[in-house]
This record gives sequence, C-alpha cells and structure tokens, in this order.
Amino acid sequence: MSATVLEARALLLDMDGTLVNSDAVVERCWRRWALAQGLDPEAALKVVHGRQGYATMAALLPDRPMEQNHAENRIMLAEETADVDGVVPVAGATAFMASLAALPHALVTSADEALAQARMTAAALPMPETRVTAELVGASKPDPEGFLKGAAELGFDPADCVVFEDSEAGIMAGRAAGMRIVGIGPRAAALSPDAHVDDLTQLRVEAVGDGSIRLHIDAR
Repeated sequence: MSATVLEARALLLDMDGTLVNSDAVVERCWRRWALAQGLDPEAALKVVHGRQGYATMAALLPDRPMEQNHAENRIMLAEETADVDGVVPVAGATAFMASLAALPHALVTSADEALAQARMTAAALPMPETRVTAELVGASKPDPEGFLKGAAELGFDPADCVVFEDSEAGIMAGRAAGMRIVGIGPRAAALSPDAHVDDLTQLRVEAVGDGSIRLHIDAR
C-alpha cells in the first residue's frame, strides 16, 4: 500500500458514483430509454455517467433536435427522482462527509436539485450547504462551468481546489477547470487522476491550522 498526500483549500464533490452509488437506478432508466430509441443499452451506458441527460442524448443521437433532448431529459429526471431503490452511499461516504462538516466543500453534480436531494437523502448523507446543480449551469460536464462556479461560491481559486469524481466527463471537467482530481471507483481508474481510490474508505481528511485541508490517500 502506498500513500499520497494532497493539500487543498476546498473540496468539490461529484455525487453519483462518488458519494452515492446510484448505478442501479441509472441503468434501469437509461436502458429503458435506449431500447425505446432502438439503441444498444450497453453502448448507451458507457456514455451516460457524469453528464446531464440532454448531453447524453445529444451524444447518442447527434442528429436529433436539442429541444427534444431537453424535453426527454425532464421526463428522465422525474423518473430518476422517483426511483431510489438500490441507492446507497459509496463505502466510506458517511465518515468522509462527517469529516468535511466544518471545512470548505461543495457538491457539484449533473443532477438537478430535486434529484440530488432524493439521492443524498436515500443514502442518508448530509447535503452540502454549497452546491451547484444542473439548474445553475448553462453547460454540462465535461464543461468546467460547474466546478468553476463551485470554487467561486466557496471563494477559492481553482488551483486551490481538489475535485472528487468517478466519470470521464467529470474528470475532464475538473481538469479543464485547472483543478486536481481524486478519482473514485472503477470508472476513474483508467483516466489518470492525480490520485485514485476504490472507495472513500481509503481517504482521511485532516484540517491544518492555517485553514488548509490535507488529504491522506491510501492507494491499494
């Protein structure tokens, strides 16, 4: 086992796949959608993680009007919000979030506010006071807008922030924002984050006297 230490002033947290394991719901909803469009569900599931739904639809059906994607995304969000069967915290998320209670952190998610509330509640995790949800950005990940807004809301430079992400779109967004990345879980392993863990049990957060945050990361 080797250990990595990262210093930060603020932490920016993705939700799905990072704090909350919602894969069961995501797969149910997107398999239904893909089959209805005559698409291969397995191929579709390789694209969905990390993006807002309309952006996934645009990637899979590039010739379709964007208005239709936005309309179907609203339906998809309602379906996902109503379905929390199988939504659980990522291993270590409860202790990890408790360790951040007094530290600068924000949720930056492609979910809208209602979906974020539903999934964080289902996983029994505290909702960060500062959050950037789908309604608050004009562009989905991999655009860096969400992470840049999160840093600005907390009052820190992007270079002083560390992003926690599981998906390719999210890691691309964090990199484009000029931030360091801790990759969470199997999807992140091949994407060369600054550090990678299987789950949040491999992380320890230390508050330093000067107001900075020290992340102790045990790579297995």
